Amino acid sequence: MTDLSHHSQVWTYRTPRKRLFIWLGWLALVALFVWCWQIMTETTIWMFVTDAPRQAADMGGRMLPPRWAYLPELMQPLWDTINIATLGTIGGVIMAVPVAFLAARNTSPSVTFLRPVALFIIVASRSINSLIWALLLVAIIGPGLLAGIIAIALRSIGFVGKLLYEAIEETDKRQIEAITATGASQAQILSYGIVPQIMPAFWGISVFRWDINIRESAILGLVGAGGIGLKLNASLAVLAWNQVAVILLLILGTVIVSEWVSAKVRHAII
Repeated sequence: MTDLSHHSQVWTYRTPRKRLFIWLGWLALVALFVWCWQIMTETTIWMFVTDAPRQAADMGGRMLPPRWAYLPELMQPLWDTINIATLGTIGGVIMAVPVAFLAARNTSPSVTFLRPVALFIIVASRSINSLIWALLLVAIIGPGLLAGIIAIALRSIGFVGKLLYEAIEETDKRQIEAITATGASQAQILSYGIVPQIMPAFWGISVFRWDINIRESAILGLVGAGGIGLKLNASLAVLAWNQVAVILLLILGTVIVSEWVSAKVRHAII
């Protein structure tokens, strides 16, 4: 009888070479992390870091109890913040819709020229934070609510445009082909073949962006763009921590309510 034990092979999930490459990859990742950590912390004063828990506890103690008598003064700035988010979202959506149709491959009149331009607008909008937009606009048109509204709108173009053009590209081609076969014009194909398919996504994206803008508009006042951020900046400047606590709690409550409204509306639509 022939002994086959020497010829049997043990099955492994990965070959020795693959295991070696995986270990080398992990080693390189650890080395990269250590190198980045050294760069980030070379100017860190560790005495401040170790003292941070005590400083945080001291600041938290100064915030208590919150100065609830300050709450009535925050109602108008809070209303301004909601208006900044709402009007900015509407403006951003209005500008994002044509950009999205130009960016989608199946609706762009020119894939070689107009589509890259539309994609550049989307990327440029998403690359700059709303706080930076507000800072630039305050320097251009002056402080106030208008700068905040335009900043939110410009920031919203990229978010809405990207998600919307992806929804346009994912439309069912069979419906569009059926309408095209009837001899419909391009406008009719757009109105009856594409728009009905993307409307649920459009409303869902718009409401979701409004929810995000509520949060972002709350801090635009730090750079002079109006809203409750102005009150927050003023309270921080005079170290009125009990007023800061009221503002933070009010922002938190507003964000929770906007999240609830956004979820309900998106659930009803989608």
